Amino acid sequence: MAIDSNRVLKLKDLFQVSGWQQKLPWQPFQPGVDIYRLYENGPEGPNAALLRFQPGGRVPLHEHTGYEHIFVLSGSQVDENSEATTGSLIINPPGTSHSILSENGCIVLAIYEKPVKFLKGPNEPG
Repeated sequence: MAIDSNRVLKLKDLFQVSGWQQKLPWQPFQPGVDIYRLYENGPEGPNAALLRFQPGGRVPLHEHTGYEHIFVLSGSQVDENSEATTGSLIINPPGTSHSILSENGCIVLAIYEKPVKFLKGPNEPG
């Protein structure tokens, strides 16, 4: 149920998303990670989504072809650079790469200027 160009999507109380997450039509994204797509603008355009990491969920190594904005709504995640906890905003510029792990689970808002390029498969470490 992603937003289209003729509808407005309004999500209230995003910091309480862990309490109402079951109302969203999540879909599998990576092992241990589900996605709720907010919008997409073609295969090379901007997109936004909520990502829900189960404990131990990970996103494999990927490169940013445009800016990536990650806002941690609940829980925490780590990458090669740092740990991000609830309320953290991370902006990864084009040309950077990383993999992500959430040891205890988290939900993040992800906004991508351009799609990411996966460098390893979902079952490969890193």
